[in-house]
Amino acid sequence: MARRTLHVVDGGYRATLEEQDDTVVWFCHALRGAGAELDLLLSGNAVGYGVRFQEVAPLAFGSRRQKHAPDLAGDLASLMGKRVACFYVEEDAAERGIPPGELAGLLTRYDQVHRW
Repeated sequence: MARRTLHVVDGGYRATLEEQDDTVVWFCHALRGAGAELDLLLSGNAVGYGVRFQEVAPLAFGSRRQKHAPDLAGDLASLMGKRVACFYVEEDAAERGIPPGELAGLLTRYDQVHRW
């Protein structure tokens, strides 16, 4: 029997310039690709991942430029395309000026919850 897991991302924007993505979102892509049943909950600063059209200037060191800026909203859209539900904490979003949604009774649906 497959176990459903919920991955909670609280510390947003960790290493996103160096790695061009969030490590937990990337990890969820890899797990889902291997057949894992999982969903994602964004809280804290990570609620901003769902805001579309964020633009980040490429990171440069002298003449060397990192050419692929992070596209966190695109990463989430791609993950949802793999039938992974992505939730967010409404209070955290409201605190950052992001319009509200709905989140209720979520944790009881999962066999395991991982908070990153």
